[in-house]
Amino acid sequence: MRLLNTSTFEIEVFQGCAIPEYAILSHTWEDEEVSLQDFHTDAVINKKGYRKVKGFCEKAASDGFQYCWADTCCIDKTSSAELSEAINSMFQWYKDSRICYAYLADVKEPTNSTRENDESFRNSRWWTRGWTLQELIAPTIVEFYTANWTELGTILSLQDQIAEITGIDHGVLCGVRPFQRNVAVRMSWAARRTTTRIEDQAYCLMGLFGVNMPLLYGEGNRAFRRLQEEIMRVREDYTLFTW
Repeated sequence: MRLLNTSTFEIEVFQGCAIPEYAILSHTWEDEEVSLQDFHTDAVINKKGYRKVKGFCEKAASDGFQYCWADTCCIDKTSSAELSEAINSMFQWYKDSRICYAYLADVKEPTNSTRENDESFRNSRWWTRGWTLQELIAPTIVEFYTANWTELGTILSLQDQIAEITGIDHGVLCGVRPFQRNVAVRMSWAARRTTTRIEDQAYCLMGLFGVNMPLLYGEGNRAFRRLQEEIMRVREDYTLFTW
């Protein structure tokens, strides 16, 4: 597992039980995100995504973390084997994190208007993406921030709004493991979420259902069928067929 050192701003590799405590980032991808390869060039500071990663490191460091993890720069996406391993491990990595910072780049800075603040929070693109579902549920602690790293609240303090936005019940938002909900309920949480690639509609849900499978980009909707088959193999829950 690669982690970003918050003091040196260098990426280090850890194996097995040697992985230290880390903060983790949840966000939506924008233009010019910083990749692993970018960290080996001087041009990294010129990319738009650099500001987000730098702010993430600074926030993690201020909270006492020496290491943090972001999917943009801590995975070698040029390696299909590493990408497959990372996606299959993603839910566990978010679960094992000490804290998750949900970075809502399109949410306005808080004002004196409670209604305006609530609308801005609810309308964030972050709530519509497939990958951010597991990033909301898996971690023990989730804190929400604006693009300027102004804190909006936590999953607990904002649970009423989050339950209304996502359809996820308060129990799960307060720490009940999602595996205690049947398959149909968990599928309903993802119903209105989208991904850029068709296959990712299935791949982003593997951790939520406790299954693993190889990634086959190019298979299209067949990925979701494989997900259903794998879910039935590990759990005989016929509510799956409502989807």
